[in-house]
Amino acid sequence: MPVLRTELYDDVVNGSRADASPWRPITPDSKDPRLVVDDTNQGIVQFSVVELEGDTLVGTATLWGIDNHSRSAHIGLGLLPSARGKGYRTDVIAVLCHYGFVVRGLHPGEFLDEVLLGLLAQDWQPDSKG
Repeated sequence: MPVLRTELYDDVVNGSRADASPWRPITPDSKDPRLVVDDTNQGIVQFSVVELEGDTLVGTATLWGIDNHSRSAHIGLGLLPSARGKGYRTDVIAVLCHYGFVVRGLHPGEFLDEVLLGLLAQDWQPDSKG
């Protein structure tokens, strides 16, 4: 796992994109919580991304924010710099979708009981009173 830490998570820009939590430095001698699998948390499932030929570890993939009631989740993928642009993303997303839809029973399509709002920092007008 040191290769993931060195080449993926210690890279602030890409580490921030690969993890739902804010990036923060971790001392070299501490356990890195980003690389610890917690099988008791049913809301997240973590996978290793491994080359089929050679069994080389090239990244991580995650199904997170799993909501069994709404039958929805998010997916995340973090590939080492040397593995980017080689077509792994398509295969990994297909595996995550298969796991989510077939194994976990998630559902795409017509569930529309959600409203999503967004606001850009430049459009926000702070209250001038306080």
